[in-house]
Amino acid sequence: MVSVVQNVAIDCSDAFALAEFWCQVTGHPQHAEDGPGAEETQVLVPGGPVLHFNQVPEPKTVKNRVHLCLQPDSSRDEEVGRLLAIGATVVADRRETDGTGWVVLADPEGNEFCVLRSAAERAATE
Repeated sequence: MVSVVQNVAIDCSDAFALAEFWCQVTGHPQHAEDGPGAEETQVLVPGGPVLHFNQVPEPKTVKNRVHLCLQPDSSRDEEVGRLLAIGATVVADRRETDGTGWVVLADPEGNEFCVLRSAAERAATE
């Protein structure tokens, strides 16, 4: 027997607003029935688990123990710039001088995620 990952649940103070940020990150929509004020909403990521946002009363207080790692279609640095422009913030810059590494960002509610190198960038250093 095995289990299938159905969704990745993210606790937040404003489910709809945070899901809107992640819609811009992934380029995929929220569930059609979700709207402003929804206490739960989902970003529908084809071929991957759904991002499920749960509105909770308590704020985030410590570092995430589970986080998303993103591999962009564009370069890592271009994607970091795009995500900063839509509301992400830098938590830690782990880029190395040889082009390897990643950047740890936070979404507008402080949830950490990583931006890795693109497949093309990885292939160029192998």
